[in-house]
Amino acid sequence: MTTKAKKNVREVSLDLLVAIEKNQSYSNLLLNHAINAQQLPQKDIGLLTELVYGTLQRKMALDFYLQPFLKNSKRIENWVLQLLRLTLYQMVYLDKIPARAAIHEAVEIAKKRGHKGIAGLVNGVLRTIQREGLPSFATVTDSVERLAIETSHPEWLVKRWVKAFGYEKTKQMCEVNLTAPLQTARVNSTKVSRDECVRILEEEGFQIEKSPIIPEAIRSLKGNLAASQAFRDGLLTIQDESSMLVAYALGVREDESILDACAAPGGKSTHIAEKLNGSGEVTSIDLHEHKVKLIHENAGRLGLNNIQPLVLDSRKLGEHFIEESFDRVLLDAPCSGLGVMRRKPDIKYRKKEQDIEKLSRVQQDLLHAVSPLVKKDGLLVYSTCTVDKQENEMTIQSFLEHHQEFVMDDSLKKRMPEAIKPLLTGFDLQILPQDFGSDGFYIAALRKMKAKS
Repeated sequence: MTTKAKKNVREVSLDLLVAIEKNQSYSNLLLNHAINAQQLPQKDIGLLTELVYGTLQRKMALDFYLQPFLKNSKRIENWVLQLLRLTLYQMVYLDKIPARAAIHEAVEIAKKRGHKGIAGLVNGVLRTIQREGLPSFATVTDSVERLAIETSHPEWLVKRWVKAFGYEKTKQMCEVNLTAPLQTARVNSTKVSRDECVRILEEEGFQIEKSPIIPEAIRSLKGNLAASQAFRDGLLTIQDESSMLVAYALGVREDESILDACAAPGGKSTHIAEKLNGSGEVTSIDLHEHKVKLIHENAGRLGLNNIQPLVLDSRKLGEHFIEESFDRVLLDAPCSGLGVMRRKPDIKYRKKEQDIEKLSRVQQDLLHAVSPLVKKDGLLVYSTCTVDKQENEMTIQSFLEHHQEFVMDDSLKKRMPEAIKPLLTGFDLQILPQDFGSDGFYIAALRKMKAKS
């Protein structure tokens, strides 16, 4: 019986790129599955991640480079186009891989997966590019279109951002979105201090720096923290620094009752529970049972007993809880995810402008549904991992127009970490990816007015 030959890292990368485009699958989920299924050596995991994410991140620029060298691009099979993108990405953006080695590998894959004719096409296109050089982005005269192609962001999105933030901020955001994010984690303060956690991780062989933004956060400069013994022992949670600001915005006090209305997988719920220091209760809601299971698992790993996970539809919470049941309510709303493109590069190609309109309506419905559950003088915090004004400022503006019982909470700044305060002027905060290298994120704090005496 013959055993199937193991695929090398470039073949696995090609399979992933084909699957992501064909099935509209999420790159991060497929990548994690492939790493586990292929049992790749540690040195190859980094290269696989670089090749898949890098090729996805730069897809529009790579197609711009390829276009003059492909006579009938529409007739080329998708896997061949993906192979050309993957190889050109190595030739243009990766210094450590010689062009001749990348081309040789591509031709071998083409022979194995296709036939001589395809191998000849791949070899011909790549050798011609190597010989003649790349076309220049300068040939695109419109500045917005050029920025879109050069940074591989859909033109509708770049136009939208330029209108909202101006050209320079948009350019910075597009460029940052092409860079790999650092892995960050939140230290579980109920179990260990940050200094002690850093020491434990360094003994495990990790290279760690303390976050200059969040007092309980750390950044991994080397090593996957989710694979650490410290993670298994519940000493930390993988979470982006922007996302950690939500628990600060809520300003929880011991013994309070908190609702997290869209809670899975539980990163924010567990942070809130840690800040309650074993007191009070966090009611963590999600619509899907398998996602609520993740909240259970996270709470168990971290040793937090003050979280109550429930499978419910947050639009119908009024049927399960009496009005004014909670001191503070967090609505981390479903959104376009345009702030997390560095982690999920395929998002930018999948989203359409009309999706934002639909999401905005869902966000409005959710705010309307959870608002009666906030006690008088209590806080409602709204957050998203997007940078779109329609999902953020405009959604909150519309909510306030229809809910006179809520006002902007301008004391938000007092509750935030010192490093964040300069970004804040009033009741809300828009973090862009370039601000401190974290995810794009929005937070607004609203207070329910006391009853008039």
